[in-house]
Amino acid sequence: MAIRNFTHIPAASLKEASALLSKSKGKAMVMAGGTDLLGAMKDNIHDTAPETIIDLKTIPGLRYIESQGKTVRIGALTTLAEIAANKMLSTTCRVLSEAARKTAAPQVRNMGTISGNLCQEPRCWYYRTPDNLFHCLRKGGNRCGALLGDNRYHSIFGGAKVGAPSCSHHCPAGIDIPAYMALIRQKDFRKASAMILENNPLPAMTGRICPHTCEMNCNRKDYDEPVAIRNAERQVADYILDHAEALMRAPGKKTDKRVAIVGSGPAGLSAAYYLRKAGHRVTVFDRYPEAGGMLRYAIPAYRLSKDLVRKQIAALENMGIVFKTNTAVGAQGIPLKTLRKEFDALLLATGAWRQRLLKIEKAELLTSGMDFLTGLEQETPPPVGNHVLVIGGGNVAVDVAISALKLGARKVTMACLETWSTMPAFPEDVAHAGKEGVAFLNSWGPGKIIEKGGRICAMELVRCASVFDATGRFNPVFDEAKRRVVEADQVILAIGQSAELEYADASMRTDRNLLRSDPTSFATPVKGVFAVGDAAYGPASVVTAIASGRIAASSIDAYLNGRKKAALDREPFVQTEINRDAMQKSTRTNGADCEALRCLNCSCIAVNASDLAPALIVLHANIVTTKRTVSAEDFFAAGLNRTTVLEPDEIVREIAIPSIPSREHRQDYLKFRIRNSIDFPIVGLAFLLNTRNNIIKDARIALNAVAPIPRRLKAVEAFLKGRPINEATAQTAGELAVKDAAPLQKNRYKLQVVKALLKKAILAE
Repeated sequence: MAIRNFTHIPAASLKEASALLSKSKGKAMVMAGGTDLLGAMKDNIHDTAPETIIDLKTIPGLRYIESQGKTVRIGALTTLAEIAANKMLSTTCRVLSEAARKTAAPQVRNMGTISGNLCQEPRCWYYRTPDNLFHCLRKGGNRCGALLGDNRYHSIFGGAKVGAPSCSHHCPAGIDIPAYMALIRQKDFRKASAMILENNPLPAMTGRICPHTCEMNCNRKDYDEPVAIRNAERQVADYILDHAEALMRAPGKKTDKRVAIVGSGPAGLSAAYYLRKAGHRVTVFDRYPEAGGMLRYAIPAYRLSKDLVRKQIAALENMGIVFKTNTAVGAQGIPLKTLRKEFDALLLATGAWRQRLLKIEKAELLTSGMDFLTGLEQETPPPVGNHVLVIGGGNVAVDVAISALKLGARKVTMACLETWSTMPAFPEDVAHAGKEGVAFLNSWGPGKIIEKGGRICAMELVRCASVFDATGRFNPVFDEAKRRVVEADQVILAIGQSAELEYADASMRTDRNLLRSDPTSFATPVKGVFAVGDAAYGPASVVTAIASGRIAASSIDAYLNGRKKAALDREPFVQTEINRDAMQKSTRTNGADCEALRCLNCSCIAVNASDLAPALIVLHANIVTTKRTVSAEDFFAAGLNRTTVLEPDEIVREIAIPSIPSREHRQDYLKFRIRNSIDFPIVGLAFLLNTRNNIIKDARIALNAVAPIPRRLKAVEAFLKGRPINEATAQTAGELAVKDAAPLQKNRYKLQVVKALLKKAILAE
């Protein structure tokens, strides 16, 4: 493959190189002398390539090996060949000299530098596949292909949480699904509940009606069956409501700030929960007799029990949230300006309740889908015909169709513009409708109403050739020559909803009849007024509304406290435990415990492959950068497209070994690999043993290529102190070294390699 064009800048100094990196805003990279960067660019392993390559090789004074007393300093551009050949290092720091000598082939050692070796990209094959086919977590995707694929060379000590796994990535609420699944495996429902509530205060709702995009993108879906995440969430959610007094408590610390929320749907309830948790006094206004919004009045009872909604509202009331129902806002009730005066902040979460209409003759004979659904909650249910035609292909249309059957319709047909595979309704809801007996007419749109005596008797449909234009905009094209007539004594329109915004002045509304609010903070142009949910961004799923309510609450809390929202810091390195028991093929169940056992706890299992890393760790080395000095043990991380803690504009200056080991120390670097020419250790072990009279006085040991970052064996070091050098000591040390290991399906052999190398290190003369 050809390398994509880039600008090459030979840097004159580290200061210049750092400035160029900072100015590039992530579009530049440095080259320290090896071929790894160019190879990655040639293979196009990333979706985007750097626009600029800053060459560090042209910077003078970065290629040296110096001894100052007991301190050794090595310049960042010193080659591996120079380190391997240096007589002083081979005598005093043999572990480093051997690590350099055992790195790849001579031609690589002649070009590769110490800084390049420390900062190299992951060697994982899935990471380095050119087309990103496996959606590699470390490259910004949301899957680790090696977990259920070829993991012979991967970590035996867990994974690295380098980004959201597929399930959490596709959850609009951003819930850490693997983490709460792990808590379920530990039988700790209380902690699992608390974790879910951090992002979703209404899991009893989403556990029943969520579109569970998390499941659709589960890492298992191409292996056997996705984890039944929604079922697990539902069971935890039921536990939450059963223990709401303990889990959904009023805040201990309270403020004197008052917040009004207009609308008690999922967005408003979510915001109310988090604002109350922050200590604010929250009042929720709603025009309907009961709180809950669309949860209560627009989602049929067969999908969501109304008693469950009431139980959820009661839990929120017990936190101190005040609900004022039968209270409209606007011309028919409390003016918006009154709420603005009486409260410190105002959140508009009024939803989208108005049925969109068809501009065809005699449209007044059509039944509104939203009116039909809300009518189900009245004392007298809405009338239903014998032959019902539902126009629309979304979730509301599906709810209308199934509800019509449950009310007694003999035949219900859904007609929509979309093909079967592109219907906007959730696939499982469409499948449910089919099982209930709903018939489908895909790629057909309304043509004209046929009536007799002022009553509908049929509708003529016209064939839809395409729904969207080349730019993806909704712009249906019809084949007027293809028409059909469908008999129906009731036609229910369910082609989408719009917001009722008469209460808001023109400055707060967009030309799409939505509330004008910032997509990040949800602030409107009016100070102290925020807008969220369907009224601000159009109809969406319940979980999306919940997520927006949480973010809006955070913005309101920041506003009330006179501060800006805190910027997100780079996530620290987090190591995770892979659920190895989930690697066997299995089928879905309805039990939370069983499904938690099927969750892999997906994370990146690529290993750190730097040969020099463990050597520098045992030598107590420091990495000196353009900004700071970092111990070698703290230098390595596992994050998105990175293996170190270096900031985007930070560059390695030199490596400093502060104290040369005495002659009483035995040291070496042992490397197990397939072929000497391959620059990839299967297992590497660096050791520094202080021995006297066949007794180990002190020890420092580190592994590489077995975990996401180099792994220091502290427990083994502590065990070895004062132990005799013999077979028994080596045997026990080996078992202790792999005590916490969790090998995958194909790399269990690494356990034996670790024990063999450690035995060799201890018994070597």
